[in-house]
Amino acid sequence: MRLINPLIILRILSNIMVLETVAFLICIPVALIYNEPLFPFIISSVITALLFILLRVTTRNADYSQMSNRDGFLAVTLSWLLFSAIGTLPYMISDSIPSFTDAFFESASGFTTTGASILSDIEVLPYSILFWRSFTHWIGGIGIIVLVIIVLPALKISAQQLLVLESSLKEKIHPRTKAIGFRLLLIYLGLTFMEVLFLSMGEMNLFDSVCHTFGTVATGGFSTKNTSIAGFSVYTQYIIALFMMLSGVSYVVYYHIIKLQFSKVKRNEELWFYLGIILVTGIITTLILTFQSNESIEPAIRKSFFQVISIITTTGFITSDYLKWPAGGIILMFILLFAGASTGSSTGSIKMARHLLIIKNIANTFRKLTHSSAITHVRLNGKPVPDEASNSVLSFMVLYLFIFLIGTVIIVLTGLDPVTAASGVASSLGNVGPGLGSIGPVYNYSHLPEISKLIFSLLMIIGRLEIITVIALFSKSFWKL
Repeated sequence: MRLINPLIILRILSNIMVLETVAFLICIPVALIYNEPLFPFIISSVITALLFILLRVTTRNADYSQMSNRDGFLAVTLSWLLFSAIGTLPYMISDSIPSFTDAFFESASGFTTTGASILSDIEVLPYSILFWRSFTHWIGGIGIIVLVIIVLPALKISAQQLLVLESSLKEKIHPRTKAIGFRLLLIYLGLTFMEVLFLSMGEMNLFDSVCHTFGTVATGGFSTKNTSIAGFSVYTQYIIALFMMLSGVSYVVYYHIIKLQFSKVKRNEELWFYLGIILVTGIITTLILTFQSNESIEPAIRKSFFQVISIITTTGFITSDYLKWPAGGIILMFILLFAGASTGSSTGSIKMARHLLIIKNIANTFRKLTHSSAITHVRLNGKPVPDEASNSVLSFMVLYLFIFLIGTVIIVLTGLDPVTAASGVASSLGNVGPGLGSIGPVYNYSHLPEISKLIFSLLMIIGRLEIITVIALFSKSFWKL
């Protein structure tokens, strides 16, 4: 028995090359429309196509029946690294971002739907590069669905296996792998089309509508404007806030709605917990702005709920410089970096189901203290949660906070102040985007040392893969037969 199967892993990576080649080609019509150079995307697509051919020829004898869980973990991790590395080509070839470190940061931030940027002036970029930049969000958000449709049928493994590797979408919604993928894809496309339509009804042109929709539906946060969403109308801000909130809902919920299974939606505790957290934190933030600053009621409500939704869903769009808010508002924004929206969505961070399970376990512990002879079970959505699932959630939380602390120490050692370091690590690991200090909502990451940018880039990928997938590669047991 082999430890890993390199041919299988390279075969999977060849599929990634196909996807990225097609993605580059999709940008060419945008360059044609705006009379911009085509060569950044032509050269990029040629390079990825050649890599695809090379990998295909090399792996023509790959036997998927020999694929192990180790191969799955390694392939998924390498896929995101490769996607990010190849995604640098248009930036570097067009000279929009000549530095590989900066281009890798921007590319990783795009594909992982983080939304952090090293660009000081976004509006000087060509339209085609802006489109590619936003398109990386949409591709990253749909990544799990594309893998289900394209990779899994070839690997002959269940959807549940891959979904465990990449996200927390573990509720079985259909017995057939491809059926799951296509249904989720239709939901994703439906949200995309609807938001483009609603944004186009406001002052946004079609280009801005599409780019901002990519950033919203994928919960990414890249904008075509230096001021993010702050320069757009009240109507546009409300529409984007609404679709950010909708994009933070689990795709399993949408699946049940389409199947008219409303009783399952009603029983979905994570959905109501997610909406409740938005409501409570939005009201608290509104009260802080209303009573501790000069904001009137409507702007306070709009700015508060927009920023709360943006950070909880790890989108990262901005309508207000929250570093100028009262201290209570700033602290709340930092805490929300660890929130995350629903499992089974394109959002990052810890996610609501884990928070909910931790709360339920704490409540269960107190019940046992007061009623020592009682037999109690933690239940979620009306079903008992196995002890191993609760332990897994607790382990994830501990590991997440451990990486946050270690990452903060390392970033401080690179020369950043503690506030910038801590918020940057929390933002990168949670795929949020903006942080505090010198990487606050109206700043960017361009001034950071190169080593800091690389560490943040890796944290984005680790966070996107929900930590354990990557950490497993460094465990002693992973490399033992």
